Amino acid sequence: MIAIKPHHFVDILTALGEGHVEFQPHAYGHALHCVAEAILRDGNALLRMELGADDICQPCCHNLDGSCNDTIDTSFRPEAPKSKREWNLLIDRRWCERLGLAQDDCLTAREFCLRLRESSEDISDIYREMPRAGVLERQAKLQKGISLFLAKTAPVP
Repeated sequence: MIAIKPHHFVDILTALGEGHVEFQPHAYGHALHCVAEAILRDGNALLRMELGADDICQPCCHNLDGSCNDTIDTSFRPEAPKSKREWNLLIDRRWCERLGLAQDDCLTAREFCLRLRESSEDISDIYREMPRAGVLERQAKLQKGISLFLAKTAPVP
């Protein structure tokens, strides 16, 4: 079972839609590359929703006792939370509300992706603090990533 923040799953699909089929280790030491590979390899991978430090965050150098101490650029979103931890939690809560998910809910990667397909036509309210053009670009990449993932993980008849 993979513990994952909702926005991390969305980010993996968005990267897939952008053309990323391989994920590389990052200087921060987080496990995005490992988790993304496991999810993209198996649509039946069981995911547990985590609003705190997930399996991607665990080995990260910015994970201090389960709390992210990384910083983010807030110059283009002055009304957004100032810390990365608070920003991520805000986005994760919005995704949970949109998708009917809560901490510790479990579903397969494919089931999560199907929920996203039904609920991600307009994601401007999820990322309302971000510039509209960036949100539209993210939305297009997410939609493409959803389609690619579902096609790749389609059940065999």
